[in-house]
Order: sequence, then structure tokens, then C-alpha cells
Amino acid sequence: MDLLEVMRSRRSVRTYTGEAVPEEKIDQILKAGLLSASGKNLKPWEFIVVHDKAVLAELTKSRAAGAAMIEHADCAIVVIGDTEKTDVWTEDCSAAMTNMHLMADCLGVGSCWVQGRLRGASDGRTTEDFIRDLLGIPDKYGVEAILSLGMTKDLRRRIHWTSFRWRRFIKRNFNEMYKNAALLGCIFIIAMKKTATDGMAVFSSMIHK
Repeated sequence: MDLLEVMRSRRSVRTYTGEAVPEEKIDQILKAGLLSASGKNLKPWEFIVVHDKAVLAELTKSRAAGAAMIEHADCAIVVIGDTEKTDVWTEDCSAAMTNMHLMADCLGVGSCWVQGRLRGASDGRTTEDFIRDLLGIPDKYGVEAILSLGMTKDLRRRIHWTSFRWRRFIKRNFNEMYKNAALLGCIFIIAMKKTATDGMAVFSSMIHK
């Protein structure tokens, strides 16, 4: 499967079968994250793999909403970045998250990106503070996101190029092209009228000579 096909068929998966994700697949997902591009190749990220069911249940509370799937996942990868190493740790960690999300899909593993930075927990703390306290993460690390992982029955939901969003994109661009073509047509007609008028003036002057 080529990269474009993986991107086209990728989707966030929030329901899991309860089956364990094979360790070799988790390793491959982590390797995909480690191979991500980063500013100046500083690689400021750290990945924390959580298997403990009690901790997974607690992680669902790290968000006021939108993290319920973590409790039912086989495991989760918490992505953190060293804020002292680079000022673009958020971008670098996001690139790593994207790579792992795509790799999971490619391996038939369901995954969902749960944002951590700039989000709030159910107890009023920030999501970052909640996760930092729960996992004992040093203060110099910022918490970017959590990637939930679990096996799923129905991973492949094809998104065709003729989907609504794609049609809307084509329609929008077609409308722009139509407007431009109409404008050019008006300019052409005006130019033709001016040419015809000038031609008649020349012909009239020849007759009267």
C-alpha cells in the first residue's frame, strides 16, 4: 500500500475489540514516531507507553470530554516534548504523532489522537498538569497528545475522491474558474465591439474621401 492510499483510507478509531495489540506492531508504531522529521533534527520527543488498565482509566479524565476511548484501548502512547531543547517541540511532537497514527492504520491497528496541550481536564486542571501529575513527568516536558491504540473489526472505510468534501472543493474551484472565464469573456466582447467600432469609423472615412 502506497503512502497516499494510507492517507486516503486513514480514520480515527474510537471503538476496540479488546484484543491485545501485538508487541511487534507497537514497536513498529514507535519506530515510525522516532523516524519523524524535527527541527534541526533535535528530536525533542519522548514516548510513554501505558498498558496498565487502571492508568488508562485515569487518562480518560485528563480531558473534560473526548477521551472516553482510552479506557477501552489496549494501550496508549503519551507524547511529550522537551521544552528546553527546542521552541518548536509542539510541531515536532505533532509530526511524530502523525507518523504513528498513519503507521497504526497501515498495520491494521485502530488509533485516535487525543489532544493534550491547550486542553482542560475533568477536574478543572489543564490536561497537561493532569497527565504530568498522573505519570510523574518532569516540568521541563510539555504534554502534546495521547495516541490510543486497539484492535478493531472495521478499520478500512474508503474515502472516495468523489466524497462530499472533494466535490465541494471542485465546485468551489470551478466557480472561481467560471467567474474568471466570464470576466475574460466580457473583456473579449468589449474588445471586439471596440475593434468593430474602430473598423466602421475607418471604413466610413474611406467612403467619404
